[in-house]
This record gives sequence, C-alpha cells and structure tokens, in this order.
Amino acid sequence: MIKQEKILIVDDEKGILQLLEITLKKERYHHITCATTGAETLSYVKNNEFDLILLDVMLPDDNGFDLCREIRKYSNTQIIFITSCSSDFDKLTGLGIGGDDYITKPFNPLEVVARIEALFRRQHLLTKKSHVDAHREEYDFGRITLNITDATLIVDGVPIECTAKELQLLHFFFKNPNRIFTSAQIYEHVWEDLGFGGEKTVAMHISRIRKKLEIDPKSPEMIINLRGIGYKFIPPKQGDNNEDEDPF
Repeated sequence: MIKQEKILIVDDEKGILQLLEITLKKERYHHITCATTGAETLSYVKNNEFDLILLDVMLPDDNGFDLCREIRKYSNTQIIFITSCSSDFDKLTGLGIGGDDYITKPFNPLEVVARIEALFRRQHLLTKKSHVDAHREEYDFGRITLNITDATLIVDGVPIECTAKELQLLHFFFKNPNRIFTSAQIYEHVWEDLGFGGEKTVAMHISRIRKKLEIDPKSPEMIINLRGIGYKFIPPKQGDNNEDEDPF
C-alpha cells in the first residue's frame, strides 16, 4: 500500500536526491518532491503542504538554518536536517531554530527511513491518543491553553506557532504537572528513544518552549530546572487534576 505522507527532499547533490528518492519509494513513500535550492524550496512550501522536509544545510543560494527559519513562517511540518556539519554547535543550532531531528553525512539511507518512520509514528500516536482519550484533548492553565486535536497553543489569548516536537513536549509536561523528570526520562517518552545523549536535545527544546510560555524566559516560573535532578512543569494556576494520573 502506498503511504500518503508527502515528503520534500532538499539537497543540491543530485546523487543524494536520487538515493533518498529511490530508497523512500522502495518503502512505499511515493509522494516525494525534490528541490535543489532555497528559492525552489520556499516556493514549494508556500504552495504545498508537506508532512516532512529533509533539509540540507549547505545549499548554493541559501544556508539551511536560515531557510528553516523562513520555512517556519509558513509551515510547522517536521524537519530533519541532513548535513555534513557534525559539530555539537551545528546540531544544537538546527534543533534550536525549529528542526526536529539531525542526521550527518555520510549516512545510511535506511537510517534516514528509520528516523522518518519514527517521527511519523510518534505523530500518528499523538493524534490517535487525542481522539481515544477525549477528555485529555485540551489543557487549560488559565493564560495557557493547549488543544491536542487542533495542535494549537494559546498564550495570553494569542495563538503561538509550534513544531510537532514542541507540541509533543508540551503535551508531556501538561499531562504531568508538578512532577520531576530527568532529561533521559523526557527524551525516552517524547522522542521514544533511550535517553543516552539526549540531554542537549531536551535542553534546547525546553529553551524554545520557555520563550513561548514564560513571561521572562531567563527566569522561568513554569518549566523549571532542578539542577542535578531534572525538569518540572508548574502550572500558572492551581486546581488541575492531572497530577493524580499515572504519567506513563
């Protein structure tokens, strides 16, 4: 059965485009679009909806990180960076500006497929759970409201744009208020992977959502870090009964 997800592959190396396209089609992903420049990519994003973008960092007319920032003005689709830039700084930059995952070249194309399917699987599970567990569709903490079904975050009456991974992280915190989780636990449950080496990824995503929730992100009052222990979400108002539920 042909998979319905629409994927945009962005890379100026035609060999890599062909390799990824052939590999994905073997895995029954047939709705694939390819772009080789930043300008072409933005044109596609503005005029089409994609479920995932595989984005190279080094493009002939643009920097992939800058391009990601532009894409985020038009789309919240999941983005996986594929690049030869392998330093921790580059990875944190990619995640910090809105990327959902980061793969370095040279890569095994089957690893790319595995990462893609992991992202889609988590997104499908989140959507399915929101329909099955109807009473957990919306979280209302006064000045902050998160609607899982509509994938909308409202802060002080203003809709806030979020990536799929940011929504998943918020969902995890909101359904488990006033509970402490280590970075490894958060990474395991939100990224559905073992927590080894995920501390920087968790910290970067928490930094991003703090900027969207907190009045003063530099002095957070909701998502706080208990040094050496972990993170805890403290709702801006009391009275929510979620803390009585099993977090797992």
